[in-house]
Amino acid sequence: MLQLQNIQKTGFLVQNEQIGLDEQINEAFMPFAIWWENLIFSEVSILGMGIPIVLILLLSGALFFTIYFGFVNIRRFPLAINVVRGRFDEIEKIEEDSSIGPSASHSGEVNHFQALTTAVSGTVGLGNIAMVAVAISIGGPGATFWMIIAGLLGMSTKFVECTLGVKFRDIDTNGNVFGGPMYYLSRGLHNMGYATVGKVLGAVFAILCVGASLGGGNAFQTNQAAAQIISRFNIESTSSGTLIGVLFAILVGLVIIGGIKRIAKVTEKVVPFMAALYVFSALIIVFMNFDKLGLAVQLIFEEAFTPRATISGGFVAVMIQGFRRAAFSNEAGAGSAAIAHSAVKTNYAASEGLVGLLEPFIDTVVICTITALVIIIFNIDGGFVYGNVMNQQVLMADGTRLGGVNLTSMAFENSIPGASYVLVLAVVLFAFSTIISWSYYGLQSWKYLFGRSKFSDLTYKILFLVFTVLGAAITLDAVIKFSDAMILALVFPNIIGLFFLFPMAKKELKTYLNLIAKSKNEQL
Repeated sequence: MLQLQNIQKTGFLVQNEQIGLDEQINEAFMPFAIWWENLIFSEVSILGMGIPIVLILLLSGALFFTIYFGFVNIRRFPLAINVVRGRFDEIEKIEEDSSIGPSASHSGEVNHFQALTTAVSGTVGLGNIAMVAVAISIGGPGATFWMIIAGLLGMSTKFVECTLGVKFRDIDTNGNVFGGPMYYLSRGLHNMGYATVGKVLGAVFAILCVGASLGGGNAFQTNQAAAQIISRFNIESTSSGTLIGVLFAILVGLVIIGGIKRIAKVTEKVVPFMAALYVFSALIIVFMNFDKLGLAVQLIFEEAFTPRATISGGFVAVMIQGFRRAAFSNEAGAGSAAIAHSAVKTNYAASEGLVGLLEPFIDTVVICTITALVIIIFNIDGGFVYGNVMNQQVLMADGTRLGGVNLTSMAFENSIPGASYVLVLAVVLFAFSTIISWSYYGLQSWKYLFGRSKFSDLTYKILFLVFTVLGAAITLDAVIKFSDAMILALVFPNIIGLFFLFPMAKKELKTYLNLIAKSKNEQL
């Protein structure tokens, strides 16, 4: 059994109890953090159930885009694979379409695969390990079903975001790309005659994105990675968190100083390796318990509609848990990934939109589902008392409460002694890749707000690295709670803008499909 140091109410592992200034700051800021979190997750009553408005926006948008684009998430999935493989790269170089405009020219900075891995590295992270455990702890195995549905629908939203990201990006005279929701909100709505609305939504998104990059995309990641290292290796030094944070900052600094090109070169190597390492390890556990796999799958489908977990609201509440955790994990609708995809080398915006729809599939449908199976099998095996769930945690036989990363870690260790060390490596890699991707998201938003000077660039990077150290060194629960909520806060300006701009994505898709059809006819 893992030796645990100290566990928060949220169920995440933190470092040894600390006293002093950081706790005072935490207590002073906590009321505001709670207010912000409650604001973002404000609810409306539907059929007697309180449903967060942000989830209504996400689901209505994802469902609408899926239907409007003719189930692009399913019908165009094979095409998306071929685009990533580079099958149409030469066609895109040869063909030109003046209707797209100069901002979508072939002067990007990274290829399709690099753009995908950079964006995936920002979404595939602790959410795939921790949030899945939280969802199952609260809603039972049935929450997995709704996570998968949310992932499939989110593919359509990612398609729209990434298409618009390329269409409205800006490329300077040096070939540096600037793109993302702040650009397609301001430029796209300006073209439609809503210039003021576009500027406001773009600025709001950029401000929220900077906050999310420093907190949820940075400090939270190093905090959890450091906690796993300290716990698993029984490190008792009071300065261990700071040292781990400094090491992270040095490694992150070496990568982000080179901009998107260096970030892409790192992620195209790290992301496939870390995903393969984690998925392969989890699959070994699943197949070692193959006799329980059928029952695990059965529980996922049965309890999606008839849950037995101690959660009020029945299957609707379970559905909310699944959708909410999936949204945290794949960020479809938040628009953040469109910032990375905007840097791609392509003449056709829809080509990268197709690449983008693969993200939620990899993140949620594949990795989150595999994590869920490991945890559910662990549950079936008697690892914890089913249904005895409190405060997003599971009550173990020895009285210890587990949740988040620790529950997944326990499931790994239960099946293969020592496997939790593999999980520690996965957590560190997931955290590192998420940090470097979010540094780019935050930097792009920072430059949108404060200009593209070298001073602006350096200022943000120094601030970002300071938060990297702070995240590992102290436990400011309120700051992390506040920043984490900012990630979902991005949904409000982004989805509102998408409901206006989606016809432009439709036009881009038609243009790109015509290009492919033309190339095929010429080859016959």
